[in-house]
Amino acid sequence: MDDTDVGADLEKILVSQDQIHDKIVELAAEIDRDYAGRDLLLVGVLKGALMVMADLSRALHSPVTMDWMAVSSYGSGTKSSGVVRILKDLDGDISGKHVLVVEDIIDSGLTLSWLLLNLRSRGPASVDVFALLRKPEAAQVPVGVRYVGFDIPSEFVVGYGLDYGERYRNLPFVGTLAPHVYGA
Repeated sequence: MDDTDVGADLEKILVSQDQIHDKIVELAAEIDRDYAGRDLLLVGVLKGALMVMADLSRALHSPVTMDWMAVSSYGSGTKSSGVVRILKDLDGDISGKHVLVVEDIIDSGLTLSWLLLNLRSRGPASVDVFALLRKPEAAQVPVGVRYVGFDIPSEFVVGYGLDYGERYRNLPFVGTLAPHVYGA
């Protein structure tokens, strides 16, 4: 799928497929250095982090294990509801493990802040965060993010795992939708 497949639904591309690839490769090299000699558990946050997690794990040169969580605070809208629900918990115990949470995007930071408290209460050796995208202007709570791909404006974005109404996740880039799509 590409920009021609979504036609008038797409307003603009913010981060291209090539930019995403290059940044993930760059950050993977940094992660390999930072976690050299340690077992690393990648925890992807579904559904949005699916693409990021797949590409990041393939770009790493160190062996990793992977697990998934699904948390929600959005529903079907474009703004966070502020209420976090675990839809799918981890399959394994993380006590004593080095955990790298893989996120597609950090918006207000509310969901991620809650998730980090939850994970740290489980006794891991360390918990850090990788986020492909971050919206600094939208932050409502400070959240430490060790690896950031791109800081973007506080706009609603889709593509590369991010959706609107479960659509547009399979775009290979990150872009904004035209206002007519979501009734703005």
